Amino acid sequence: MTDTTTEAPATAARGPVPLPSAIARLLIAVGAVGTIASTFLSWTWTSDFPGNLTVYGYPAGLQILALVGGALTLLFGLTLWDVKGLRWLNPANATSPVLLTALSAFAVCWFTGIAIAVDLGGLVNLDPGAFVAMAASALPVLGALALPHPAPGTGLRGYFTKPQQPRPGKVSPLAERGIITVGTAIGLVAFTYGIGIDNEASETFIGFLLLVVFAAWGLIHTGLVDRYATISAQHKAFASTLAFVAAVIFPFTQSDDHNANVGVNILIFATVALGLNIVVGLTGLLDLGYVAFLGVGAYAAALVSGSEYSPFSVHFPFWAAALTGMAASLVFGVLIGGPTLRLRGDYLAIVTLGFGEIFRITVNSLDGDSGPNVTRGPNGITQIPDINIFGFNLGVSHDVGGFTLGRFANYLFLMLIVTAIVVLVFTRAADSRIGRSWIAIREDETAATAMGINGFRVKLIAFALGASLAGLAGTVMAHVNYSVNPQPYQFAGAAPPNSAFLLAAVVLGGMGTVSGPLLGASVLYLVPEKLQFLQNYELFAFGVALILLMRFRPEGIIANRRRQLEFHETGQLDVPAQQTLTDEPAVTKAGA
Repeated sequence: MTDTTTEAPATAARGPVPLPSAIARLLIAVGAVGTIASTFLSWTWTSDFPGNLTVYGYPAGLQILALVGGALTLLFGLTLWDVKGLRWLNPANATSPVLLTALSAFAVCWFTGIAIAVDLGGLVNLDPGAFVAMAASALPVLGALALPHPAPGTGLRGYFTKPQQPRPGKVSPLAERGIITVGTAIGLVAFTYGIGIDNEASETFIGFLLLVVFAAWGLIHTGLVDRYATISAQHKAFASTLAFVAAVIFPFTQSDDHNANVGVNILIFATVALGLNIVVGLTGLLDLGYVAFLGVGAYAAALVSGSEYSPFSVHFPFWAAALTGMAASLVFGVLIGGPTLRLRGDYLAIVTLGFGEIFRITVNSLDGDSGPNVTRGPNGITQIPDINIFGFNLGVSHDVGGFTLGRFANYLFLMLIVTAIVVLVFTRAADSRIGRSWIAIREDETAATAMGINGFRVKLIAFALGASLAGLAGTVMAHVNYSVNPQPYQFAGAAPPNSAFLLAAVVLGGMGTVSGPLLGASVLYLVPEKLQFLQNYELFAFGVALILLMRFRPEGIIANRRRQLEFHETGQLDVPAQQTLTDEPAVTKAGA
């Protein structure tokens, strides 16, 4: 076995813990093994703490998360020993992925120990397994900090600086498809586990978030995430098909229809965020009232779907109601965009914010007292019947292959089809000539106009297309919720989707990408759903999260490859692997 880290490079400085590299690596391995072993011990004597942490030999709850964190720490720690077959996990032989994966296990173990003491009333409630876990999980952190410093003169910040990645070797197309399959399976398992955590077990979900955040951060530093994104882009059709299949499998993994309800609302939120991504991510227009288009589609569908509280005695089939909702949102998008899209920047943001408030106040006033009785004001339009497609009533449970699919599982399948349509429209539009015009407008509208692009027409198309996609999602949301009312269509403060959360989903996930808003919407909807105590502090919590994200990964969780050009502290331009400056179809202002 070759020792590749004992001799530190001349430019590397010793870490803050003065230990030889061999001892530091040994600490990492021993601590990771100790963390794994501790999960098979009892962590507390009572079952009052969420999860059954009282059983020997059977990890459960937060112990499973600690086990995963310990396994990741051991796996990445072995890359420092130059173990054959693991070099691809950490091709730069960097310290930061090892430290971050060690922090994932450390955070879970220490959070669990503190939570047990706080919830149950003192350290006396901790069994020996918890103390072993807390002590063992600290060893890999100390070992990682003792390794040669990756960036001299930067202090601890150097450990969280993404290292320069070597150009990855080529693999066969079959192996690339296998990598995509494994990545999709891991994503499905992680999402299923997270959404399956009981709402009352907030401690378990916090531990899940700690593990996911640090582990994902470590994977980003290894370059695996960027390489996975590159491979997925090369096999876009295969990756999209697998993602759709994984989403179809999800309802069959759930025995509780409540989780399917959460999945439906996540897809609605994500679909609307993807429509907003056309306006914000591709065209660069700041729209603060976008949720109003969702409301227009929902109200239009509610008025023509056969509700006894609708002033119109009509009952359109779903396809006609969906087209009505899309058409209404499209018309409003053109009417609002026509006189306002000649504005730029903050002025456009203020006008769109005003439109969102005007819509909410208007539907709240059409109650028969303040105005015509169309929307029933704050009472909304209720008792919207379930969708019936070709005799298949989505409101009734159905048995499929021995699995019972409830109402929300049926609507989940419908929303998967709607989301697939929106994704197809987004990708085709982004790759088209008009999409390249949107990108040119986003980068520099003056330069794009000088090159002959009709900026107003291009922006109006983006505004209208984004509005119609939001209206399509609104038609499904009206039927899922049985009713529509003005409360959700605010800029901020109400439960998602609202304009602030939609914009946050786009920025958090990654502007200009397909999977970014889908991931961002999932996170922003799932976290408040599972952490009920954050309901009064949602905006504060997500404000802090966005600040941290902008500091450490300003391009979002999933970066747009067209915009993933940045300056390092040395001033050199870093071009990701398999990408050159000629890949950018429009003007790119790197590091502006």
